[in-house]
Amino acid sequence: MKVYLKDGSVREYDKPVRVIDVARDIGQGLARCACAGEIDGKPVDLRTEVPDGSTVNILTFEDDYGRDAFRHSASHLLAQAVKRLYPNAKLAIGPPIDNGFYYDIDREEPFTPEDLAALEKEMQRIVKENIPIERFVCSREEALDRVKKEGENYKAELIENLPDDAEISFYTQGEFCDLCAGPHLMETGQLKAFKLMSLAGAYWRGSEDNKMLTRIYGTIFPSKKELKAHLERLEEAKRRDHRKIGRDMELFMMNDDGPGFPFFLTKGVTLKNTLIDYWREIHLRENYQEIQTPMILNQRLWETSGHWAHYRENMYTTTIDDETYVIKPMNCPGAMLVYNSKPHSYRDLPYRLAELGTVHRHEKSGVLHGLMRVRCFTQDDAHIFMTHDQMIDEIKRIVRLIDEVYLLFGFKYHVELSTRPESSMGSDEDWEHAINGLKQALEEMELNYVVNEGDGAFYGPKIDFHLEDSLGRTWQCGTIQLDFQLPERFDSEYIGADGERHRPIVIHRVAFGSIERFIGILIEHFAGKFPTWLAPEQIRILPVSDKFYEYGETIKKQLVAAGFRAEFDDRDEKLGYKIRAAQKDHIPYMLVVGADEEESGTISVRNRDKRAQTTITVDDFIQAVDKEIIDRQIELIDFSDGQSES
Repeated sequence: MKVYLKDGSVREYDKPVRVIDVARDIGQGLARCACAGEIDGKPVDLRTEVPDGSTVNILTFEDDYGRDAFRHSASHLLAQAVKRLYPNAKLAIGPPIDNGFYYDIDREEPFTPEDLAALEKEMQRIVKENIPIERFVCSREEALDRVKKEGENYKAELIENLPDDAEISFYTQGEFCDLCAGPHLMETGQLKAFKLMSLAGAYWRGSEDNKMLTRIYGTIFPSKKELKAHLERLEEAKRRDHRKIGRDMELFMMNDDGPGFPFFLTKGVTLKNTLIDYWREIHLRENYQEIQTPMILNQRLWETSGHWAHYRENMYTTTIDDETYVIKPMNCPGAMLVYNSKPHSYRDLPYRLAELGTVHRHEKSGVLHGLMRVRCFTQDDAHIFMTHDQMIDEIKRIVRLIDEVYLLFGFKYHVELSTRPESSMGSDEDWEHAINGLKQALEEMELNYVVNEGDGAFYGPKIDFHLEDSLGRTWQCGTIQLDFQLPERFDSEYIGADGERHRPIVIHRVAFGSIERFIGILIEHFAGKFPTWLAPEQIRILPVSDKFYEYGETIKKQLVAAGFRAEFDDRDEKLGYKIRAAQKDHIPYMLVVGADEEESGTISVRNRDKRAQTTITVDDFIQAVDKEIIDRQIELIDFSDGQSES
């Protein structure tokens, strides 16, 4: 039989082989790293027999499906340790997740941190035993009989809810056996670098009507070096937590009287307004017209838009004059009304409407998280009305704008194309045309993208931008959604060059996404050390003693007159204390003034990242930092090298 490899080469065998056998034939090193495989592009278990003439690809931890198999095997490792130490515990589910795995367990006595330590030791023993992991398939009746004899009622419920034609499989490792579709590694000895992370409550099947189980979270990597690096990143993420930094820097606060509704403090408002000023600048340049639409609109409007049918559970409502009104969860219906408020010609298109709209969405209390998940936020929204012929060029124009925004902050990003979801509006023809339009724009720009099947909006497909921060974490922010449905539902029109009425196409688009969430991302990305142009307080003047207050105040007036956000520290504290306080507050530039500076009419400058101080004139400082801010540079100027450039 012949087996084709991904590189086009051919392997011949005189008897049937499994995926793992092909991996071993290629090389023992690859076999040791193998986690799963692909046969003709379809992910499979390593134990799968390869049909003659198939193309085989070996998947390792570097591949998404291989990584899931690795983490899934770790969840079984945890479950085996649980059953060894706590035989009466009942197992529910244990899937792989981003950065690790978990297992939901029903146990009469609650788990403790000490239990996690004991479980880790038992997992290490199982790894050292290097137990082979094997798979077998059985009938529904045999499967139910097995799990019921073992008292695993959650597994029995899972089996009973499987489709009639489903293949039911189990995986065993030594004495341990678990219902599972797989895939899994070949032996437990591959699972050496793991750590149990935390405990949480989880309702069975996510329903509050069911019993609360204990969820044990863990993480795992192919090597201890990679595990250590991951744990160090987690510690750094804790240090960068935007909730702590936001509180310490007095940017925003949360209050139990408004859960999920952030309060922006003075410095936070300065930061937010600076972002908005930048947003307005680039949108004015790109010929957008800024609008503001009402926050509360009649239920009938949301029925027309389709949101009432598809998004009702996330909407807040109120009653006015015995009618139901909706506190808007998004801005698009208002933009449709603005477009329809006057007739349009093809000469008006593309017609670009931009709105910084405050929206409210009902989120469950358990998912609220600082600025990252809130119930009230500002969308930097835009709705572009255009002809079919303008669609590709307009998508590319938006991609370039979003690219410019992310590069300004030093973000890398990747792109995903999301297609039609199960619950959606519109014809197959419209959806196909919209998806092909997005694909064509991305391909003409030579942008790599991943297709995310079934994750589009209910009214159209979309391009999502996932940016990567300084810790390597990804965040979905920007989006471009193509919409053929709302113009139809709102009866939007334009008069074409032929004098006839036509339907425009609408693009829904954000760059920041939620400005509040984007600020949270920026706080953690920069660890509170914002670029000077963005920093709420850009300069702090530090007098050596109260003798130099007058000179310091004179310097402040010069800086404020020049447009800088400058403060003067007149506290009765020593200079060293004031410097440490300014560094803790992440102030970009500290200006020390004392006898020498007053006598020479100069200032001693140090930036927050350097210990060295440099004495220069106020005018030279203003000129250099003014250029840094105008250029919106990320790096601070190192005045100690005698240069006035970053």
